[in-house]
Amino acid sequence: MSRLRWLTAGESHGPRLTALVEGIPSGLPLLAQDIDGDLARRQRGYGRGGRMKIETDRVELVGGLRGGETLGSPIAMSITNRDHQSWLDRMSPGPLPSPPEALTRPRPGHADLAGGLKHDRHDLRDVLERASARETASRTAVGAVCRKLLGALGVDVFARVVAIGPVTVDEGALPLADLKVRSRASDLSCADAAAEAKMRDAILQAALAGDTLGGVFEVVATGVPPGLGSHVQWDRKLDGRLAQALMSIQAIKGVEIGAGFGAARTPGSQVHDPIAYDDVERAFRRPSNNAGGLEGGITNGMPVVCRAAMKPIATLKKALGSVDVQTKQAYVAAFERSDVCAVAAASVVGEAMVCITLADAVLEKFAGDSLRELLRNAAGYLTQLKEY
Repeated sequence: MSRLRWLTAGESHGPRLTALVEGIPSGLPLLAQDIDGDLARRQRGYGRGGRMKIETDRVELVGGLRGGETLGSPIAMSITNRDHQSWLDRMSPGPLPSPPEALTRPRPGHADLAGGLKHDRHDLRDVLERASARETASRTAVGAVCRKLLGALGVDVFARVVAIGPVTVDEGALPLADLKVRSRASDLSCADAAAEAKMRDAILQAALAGDTLGGVFEVVATGVPPGLGSHVQWDRKLDGRLAQALMSIQAIKGVEIGAGFGAARTPGSQVHDPIAYDDVERAFRRPSNNAGGLEGGITNGMPVVCRAAMKPIATLKKALGSVDVQTKQAYVAAFERSDVCAVAAASVVGEAMVCITLADAVLEKFAGDSLRELLRNAAGYLTQLKEY
């Protein structure tokens, strides 16, 4: 059963975004600056749109903390939408001064039409404001809290972009630590400088053509102990939970763990990771990690590796054909201010979703109402592993 509960609220151009997370134990040191760094990374990246020049996301911690430590009660966070002031005539929560012009031409690839049909709304702004990827700022804040908890147990999570459009990386066999440093230093979260230059050019060409680009990012978690997750029920398998978490990010259309789809095209003798034993560390090891750190829905002590495929952003200057939902006449789709490519930003959200999912699995495995109790439980389990 999930120990971590979280919700987000707020619209893209509404007054603010709000996040509530429950289940974090007491005694975890946490400051706004622990969250703001991830919020800033989510806003960067070559190919981002004008909105990122307006917003400078900062979190306000409004519940669940005292003196820089969690209390064990729900943590409430708020992020102000600075752009809301320009949208008061259309997005005020109270009565509007005059009826705004309805957005009636749905954009292919967005939630506009499906959401309008579902909720019986003919002004599609009622749908797109919440469906917007602006919502991921709240997820990133929740993920940063969970990252802080994971860090207390020695778990580190980072992401890197491995493809944008037709351009893919060629990094060789770099250590994970080097991949993290290079990716964090890159404007596109790419550890391959040569590939990054080609990615930037591809994004520029797409922008000039009024088009957009998608790509693939990889999230890696190191220091994850074996035994998180479970094999006994479908909804407790950790690989399934990770896949669902990543797939829930806007524009993600594919997720794989470890070798993923490539494993389906490879003989089993070249896919499954041999098992060895390290007498010094008194731990089981594998010379390869095609399983991506998970076997049978349970972590096996190797780094957890997930990849997610992001489709091209669906808001196009070169708009596709659509139909007005009121008149039923053919039109080109409406255009909202948008990015050309946001794969680097999506990778930060991917980190957040992996942090949230792993934190939930940690709390499920080790429990504890205080950080000290949780760490004591984890330490006892790690001692047990060495005695296995």
